[in-house]
Amino acid sequence: MTVTYPLVFLSTRAAVKTQSENKSVYQAVMEVLEREGVLGLYSGLSSSLFGIAVTNGVYYYFYERSKGIFLTGRKKGLTTIESILTGLIAGSATTIISNPLWVVQTSQAVHTMDPNTQSKNLGFLETVQHILAKFGMKGFFRGIGPALVLVVNPVIQYSVFEQLKNVLASRRKLRRRGGLTDWDFFVLGAISKLGNVLYYFHSVIKARLQAGATKYKSSLNALATILRDEGIEGLYKGMRSKLLQSVLTAAILFAFQRRIFLITKAYQYLAWFLSVTTPLYLTFQR
Repeated sequence: MTVTYPLVFLSTRAAVKTQSENKSVYQAVMEVLEREGVLGLYSGLSSSLFGIAVTNGVYYYFYERSKGIFLTGRKKGLTTIESILTGLIAGSATTIISNPLWVVQTSQAVHTMDPNTQSKNLGFLETVQHILAKFGMKGFFRGIGPALVLVVNPVIQYSVFEQLKNVLASRRKLRRRGGLTDWDFFVLGAISKLGNVLYYFHSVIKARLQAGATKYKSSLNALATILRDEGIEGLYKGMRSKLLQSVLTAAILFAFQRRIFLITKAYQYLAWFLSVTTPLYLTFQR
């Protein structure tokens, strides 16, 4: 997350801008560096890392609880439908609980984007106080509607990844080319993330609501207003940065996930080998 966060930062800023701009990722980076320095690209990083930690903890808690309910009284594992439902339940609960943290992160990322102001970057607690003073407690739940819709994204991503992995593995097996490599997992992880392009406009609506845009009365109103004022392209602002960040993150995640699995497996073999050979060694040393 730390490596790719500047792309998250850039996509968030691009998503909340209502004026039309056709800047490349490079131009956007240079503009931030000129005005705010390197640290400007990491505005909201601490909130984002905290949000990820909370999100993961809450997600796995609700996932295991939901899984336990489905498996009550039986020994078989979850069916495909039950796995999807379990993921949706855990994802929805996580979104509701963690949304305040992402509102803070979005507010931090866009706080200094107006070139006509001399606002300084706000810390986590300062941003919380700013949101409370301006919007009250309800301000922490702005954008909750689009965020809940986006819960389906990981389900789609994982399903696409598994299907592609099975197809490629079958072809490799038929052609006797061996198993899948780290590069295969990297590419498959990246491709599986591309399917989320269809849902990107929800991210734009969520970012604008979380940033505190007061001209939108609801998610549907935001959708209609953006289409009326900015056209269809307004719903995909910041997509290049976000897509690049998402693809890199997913690719790195799946590649490292497999590598960690192989390392763990190697250590298990080593532990087994030592458990067998150590008693023999000690026996012969007597």
